[in-house]
Amino acid sequence: MYKGIGASAGIGIGKVVVIKEKSLDYKKETITDAEAEKKRLSEAIEVFIDKTTKMVEAMKVTAGEQESEILEGHILMIQDPAIKEQIDAKIDDEKINAEAAVEEACDFFAQIFAMAEDELTQQRASDLGDIKTRLIKILLGIEEVDISAVPEGTVLVAEDLTPSMTAGINPANVEGVLTEIGGKTSHSAIICRSMEIPAVLSVENIVSIVKDGDVVVLDGATGEAYVNPEDSVLEDYKAKKAAYLEEKAALSKFIGQASQTADGHVVELVANIGGPDEAAKVVECDGEGVGLFRTEFLFMDRDSVPTEEEQFKAYKTVAETLEGKPVIIRTLDIGGDKALPYLGLETEENPFLGFRAVRFCLKRPDIYRPQLRALLRASAFGKIRIMVPLVTCVDELRAVKALLEEIKGELDAEGIAYNKDVEVGVMMETAAASLIADILAKEADFFSIGTNDLTGYTMAADRGNSDVAYLYSAYNPAVLRSIKNIIGAANAEGIMAGMCGEAASDPLLVPVLLAFGLNEFSVSATAILATRKVMSLWTMDEAKALAEEVMQLTTEAEVKALLEERSRS
Repeated sequence: MYKGIGASAGIGIGKVVVIKEKSLDYKKETITDAEAEKKRLSEAIEVFIDKTTKMVEAMKVTAGEQESEILEGHILMIQDPAIKEQIDAKIDDEKINAEAAVEEACDFFAQIFAMAEDELTQQRASDLGDIKTRLIKILLGIEEVDISAVPEGTVLVAEDLTPSMTAGINPANVEGVLTEIGGKTSHSAIICRSMEIPAVLSVENIVSIVKDGDVVVLDGATGEAYVNPEDSVLEDYKAKKAAYLEEKAALSKFIGQASQTADGHVVELVANIGGPDEAAKVVECDGEGVGLFRTEFLFMDRDSVPTEEEQFKAYKTVAETLEGKPVIIRTLDIGGDKALPYLGLETEENPFLGFRAVRFCLKRPDIYRPQLRALLRASAFGKIRIMVPLVTCVDELRAVKALLEEIKGELDAEGIAYNKDVEVGVMMETAAASLIADILAKEADFFSIGTNDLTGYTMAADRGNSDVAYLYSAYNPAVLRSIKNIIGAANAEGIMAGMCGEAASDPLLVPVLLAFGLNEFSVSATAILATRKVMSLWTMDEAKALAEEVMQLTTEAEVKALLEERSRS
């Protein structure tokens, strides 16, 4: 048995097709005609853009609009003036051939992205690697790997499944994916989940271990994979696959049902999105609204701040797609940990404790005011709520609300419609916010708990650091007490208490969160029905009894063990 990262749930059983990239053999050479070399580069970029545009259209069909944006981002990145100028400068100044210039420039920017603290920006380093490889292939006249024609029952095995490779996947023929590189937030994982292909990533040396035609069994939830398993193992996993598909089909009965406990306690079950194109998926998956729209995605993979009009159209699209259902839009959560060159941010030694989110926005009204104007204007077209990230003191919330009042005055003077009673809430994700939850609850219209950052800040642990990863868990008593305190403060003031972090869809924690008094659960669109099912398995009295036991425990391990013992499915 081989162990990796379970990145896309499901059981995959099939025969291996190993995907191996051709070697990009070329020599770094000195050139004499820089203009001719830059012309060769420009022609290669045109071919790259043309091929990628076609891939985007194919991916819209196989994976969906949201996932196709990954490849659209590749087009924007290769057109980024900073990257293009760096490549041209190497040809002009260092007199090197285009292949070497592309490799050195892409590696330079990839290193910058790789040093970022957040996983989203780190992933852009992988994107640049894909762009570099494909562009050099075009310059060398090497054809792309084509995986569109693999036979039915295939398990794809590769060092990495890049976005350009996945564009050609026919989901009907692919039973699973195994790679040596990648994690749950990598593009390969995102695309596999959207296509509902089981995937296990980061299995060391798997390309060398298997050969074409080997039988592989993999579990995309546990991260386990078996190569040429014994008959007993194969039969066991065939039964597991049948049970998984049966359970998945059974979730369809929860479509159109209320999100409620077995004794009728109703909550709101909404979804997290990263762009306007994802709103349709929320409706398709029977979501009751949007609990988190991460607006920073609108600012990425471009070379300038999106205009007020561009933002307005994006927010308006989501509001109209949800047809009156609530849409919580988080204002820009960007800072020293996210590399946006056009913002001119200085590199910080500890960016997660630095100049980011609301701290950055309040100091940059040139960026923040247009976003708030766009949000207010879009509020005329749906039930938009505005959420402020990384609040640590009441002054920050008051400053945002004061700025909104100024902008409302401007819109009134201009005769522009907006919701005069638009709600303004706080993303509760810091230890400071938890400690003053009672104070913030008197001035905020709602809370939404971001458990990912709340866990990290509470436990002083970076989830990306393997040495302290054992501390990064929402089952920790300190984190649970923080969550309970935040929800209690919201309930006491009669405002909504929501949650948009990963814990909201954790089946082990759902009954505990219900018992704490959480009113709104915001999860990924594909987790909506499964979360609704878990809610239906508990009465409020049962959930409260479980929560009482949990709160008496003293360690993370004890909490997790009890929740696993009492879990229901």
